[in-house]
Amino acid sequence: MNKILTYSLFFLLFFSFGNVIAQQNRVDKEELKNPFLSIKGSVRENDTYKAIPKVNIEINGGAYTMTDANGSFIIKARIGDELIVRHKDFETLYYIIVDNDIINVVVEPAEAKPKQTSFKKDTKAFNALIDSVGKYKKVDVDKSIMFVGEALSKSTSQKENAEAYVILGDVYMHWKQYDLAVVNYRLSLQNVETNETKLALAEAYGRNKNYQESIETYNALKNESLNNYQKVMLYEGLGDTYFRIKNYESSVDAYKTGLDIANKHLIKPKIVDLNSKIAQAYNSDGRIDKAKGFFNNSLNLAEKETKKRALEEKVTVADFQNTSRNYSEEIELRKQIIEDVKEVERDSVMENESPLTLQKQNYKIGNAYFLQKDYVNAIPYLEKSRDEADAKGDLVVKKDATKKISDVYADAGDFDKARLAFEEYKNVVDELYIKREQELSQADIFRRNIIEQQNRITSLVGDRKLITSLASERNKNQKLIIYSLITGMVLLLITGFFMFKYIKQQRLANNLLALKSLRSQMNPHFIFNALNSVNSFIATNDERTANKYLSDFSHLMRAVLENSEEDFIPLEKEIELLDLYTKLEHFRFQDKFDYNIKVDDDVMVGEYQIPPMLLQPYIENAVWHGLRYKTEKGHLQITISKKSDTEISITVADDGIGRTRSKDLKTANQQKQKSKGMGNIKKRVAILNDMYKDKVDVFIDDYQDAEDVGTKVVVTLKKD
Repeated sequence: MNKILTYSLFFLLFFSFGNVIAQQNRVDKEELKNPFLSIKGSVRENDTYKAIPKVNIEINGGAYTMTDANGSFIIKARIGDELIVRHKDFETLYYIIVDNDIINVVVEPAEAKPKQTSFKKDTKAFNALIDSVGKYKKVDVDKSIMFVGEALSKSTSQKENAEAYVILGDVYMHWKQYDLAVVNYRLSLQNVETNETKLALAEAYGRNKNYQESIETYNALKNESLNNYQKVMLYEGLGDTYFRIKNYESSVDAYKTGLDIANKHLIKPKIVDLNSKIAQAYNSDGRIDKAKGFFNNSLNLAEKETKKRALEEKVTVADFQNTSRNYSEEIELRKQIIEDVKEVERDSVMENESPLTLQKQNYKIGNAYFLQKDYVNAIPYLEKSRDEADAKGDLVVKKDATKKISDVYADAGDFDKARLAFEEYKNVVDELYIKREQELSQADIFRRNIIEQQNRITSLVGDRKLITSLASERNKNQKLIIYSLITGMVLLLITGFFMFKYIKQQRLANNLLALKSLRSQMNPHFIFNALNSVNSFIATNDERTANKYLSDFSHLMRAVLENSEEDFIPLEKEIELLDLYTKLEHFRFQDKFDYNIKVDDDVMVGEYQIPPMLLQPYIENAVWHGLRYKTEKGHLQITISKKSDTEISITVADDGIGRTRSKDLKTANQQKQKSKGMGNIKKRVAILNDMYKDKVDVFIDDYQDAEDVGTKVVVTLKKD
């Protein structure tokens, strides 16, 4: 009997425990699907907008709180919950939560004639204006700044000033004007110090590349009283700043501290983010095995979040598989991403800037196949990427896909298709260059407009202080005017500094874009000229010699393409490439010239950097326009000698027919065509000297006074 009773109790407890676990699982799933939000709001009188304290605020069947002395409240609720507002002086109000926007309850005063009470916005009230900023923050920066200015004109306390400045800082953060965000967060903290604003300031410092200020601000907060979510944000932000300065060890330590807090207090979205960021830091530090474990964690956890968050994590893991050369796993994962993206795009529009776009994923699948030498599968995905990018106006992906198609065809040996694809690539580059110039111009106008509005807000605050001070005592009035003027001057100086910094950055960006465009023109110019040499040689030589020539040519092409994105490369590498290129030209014109490359013993080659492809056009001109027209065998001499302790000279001299006779031998059609190679070299040298303080100088002259005068090119190169 006792055994039967014991077994009965055991099964009863077992099933009860199972029900509890099932119920808890249902609660967890519900919480993931519809998480709690912190709903902020206020209760005020209609005519005076006076705050009403001690109003009962309740979620039907849930949390309870009441308004403070300022009439404000914060309560935890989910979307769809019913909010109940009760007070002895007005009728009970009911409201269904639809989002996490601020809720302002405006009621008739107790002594007024009863009227219908409702939730509405008063556009002249401070809180209503702040609500308007939140509404337009992500869609219209001009309106957002205008509403902040109006809110500051209605402000009656430092607390309201701080709130206005912090939301203006949030607006600037969204529109990536991080320097202005820093200014406004600091203004907010001058009025009222809050941990939330300090965290925002630290993030703004990091994004504005004020890395040490960011780290100092985060570290100072460690001694403050933070809630658990703010602690996670602190260590995540600190890890982000360390990651930006490539201090990966400190970055991982900060992320892990934040992850421990998030795990302990079940802050689930941040658990996914921090696993992913730890993995990325390990990957960047070269610790692939550790990165793999955290990426698996983040991918599994992201599957329990929203569809879009899961997609973002899949893309991050796919990029990791690429850097780890696990191309098969990368391809399978990106194919899953494409199917998921198609499903997401049925309900929302995917912007071209998003890493989830179909054109980006198809491009990366094609690139992975190319890296596996699977040209048959690579081409369709790259062509699909190019066509999708063209349809969506994504010139960046279209450029990359078109270039990669050319690379695939070239690697597969189909040079005709490679040439056609490269012609298309050049056209896309030109189109992209024009678009980028327009975008830079528009960004400059956008920036100036924002700064003008910021100055108006600053002036508005100064004017308001001036008007207020005129109603007070004369002594205080004079002091306030002086302080206002000083503050205005400081802000103008700060604004001027940031404008100068911005203009300098824009100039650098324009130069970099121009250099990239010129390099993109140099590569096809060089490749097509070289391909003509290959074609001619193959037509006149045996197969074995042609194969040897092609092998050397492919080695040269690979090196040229690897260096095509660099402004400068080591001089030693440039000498190796010149030797290989000159060897190929001599291989074809053995009966026309001999050559010699001489580096003086006192030249420290390892101490110098040189723009890639700078000397090749001069050697090409010497061979094709000077030496090959000689009646007797000529000579090409390349000499590198020391000019001073900080300079060397590189001389390319030939005893060919000279520039005058070469010009006379050109056909009418050839004379109409301008040399892109020489023109681009001049432009590149001019831009690089502007950026790097006259680092390179080029001088061209006749080599000797004789019938075959030849040509001499002297390039002067300075140390870094």
